[in-house]
Amino acid sequence: MYMISQPAHIFRRLTLIAVIAVAAAACSSQPSVAPAAKMDWRDVVEPRTPTPIGERAAAVAIGQLGVPYRYGGSSPNGFDCSGLVHYAYSNVGMSIPRTTAGLWSDLAPIENRQLRVGDLLFFRIEGKMSHVGMYLGSRKFVHAPSSGRHVSVASLDSEFYRRAFIRAGRPE
Repeated sequence: MYMISQPAHIFRRLTLIAVIAVAAAACSSQPSVAPAAKMDWRDVVEPRTPTPIGERAAAVAIGQLGVPYRYGGSSPNGFDCSGLVHYAYSNVGMSIPRTTAGLWSDLAPIENRQLRVGDLLFFRIEGKMSHVGMYLGSRKFVHAPSSGRHVSVASLDSEFYRRAFIRAGRPE
């Protein structure tokens, strides 16, 4: 009797080993890939953190390079300094004051070492705070400088703007 049950016991053990081996092989195999037509880009691209609003506003402002200065202007037909800032932020869904004075009073000051792309830079021209630009990083900013000029990029390291710079603020 012992001799007859031993082959049955071995058969059951071998069957169990075979089942485990097949299951393990199935787990380690590559999953089937859906046809390209059925795949969605979100299946293969990791989601990114949304771009900060300041960076998006700066991109809008950079897109206006070369547009002429126009006192009171706030469109691609012409900009004054606060009109450019207002236009850029409103195009990314943020409401901010339209005038340099309104921006100055609305935004809390931030320290220079905390500057981020999209922060606003305030300057004293001819003895009074009267000019605003948008920080781009690397001590550069975009602005609509004055009559007869165009939207352009300037450096905080230029002697004129280094002396005229008062403070920065961040729209939030």
